[in-house]
Amino acid sequence: MAGLMTRLLEARRRKWTWYVLATVGTLVLGLASRRYPQVFPAAMGKYPGDLLWSLMVYFGMAAIFNKASNFEVGFRALCFAFGIEALKLCQAPWLASLRHPPLGHLVFGHVFSWQNLVAYALGVLLGLLIEALVVASEGQKG
Repeated sequence: MAGLMTRLLEARRRKWTWYVLATVGTLVLGLASRRYPQVFPAAMGKYPGDLLWSLMVYFGMAAIFNKASNFEVGFRALCFAFGIEALKLCQAPWLASLRHPPLGHLVFGHVFSWQNLVAYALGVLLGLLIEALVVASEGQKG
């Protein structure tokens, strides 16, 4: 376990293409979660999509910062997700006009929600868990 934690804290080289594919795959799953919400329990509301959005951000950050430690990637992804949520508190006309089209709504949303922050944190934690499993499997191979 200590060896795994050490490897998660160390910078490592990621396969850029895998993370781009994971980003796109997670994007598709997130859009599907909004299109077919009945797949999830009604009590979950729209939060599976928010969790998948932050997981997509995690994979995107891992592709961009492919030499960073997993925790650094997670921190960047969480800051990005929380920053986008904080922008919802700003109601400047130019920003409101960006939120109006469907793409702008998917990226920026409309209304600030503390529950979204929880969903984003869980999505980033899921990304870290996936990374831990990848790192552990790489360690078993090598």
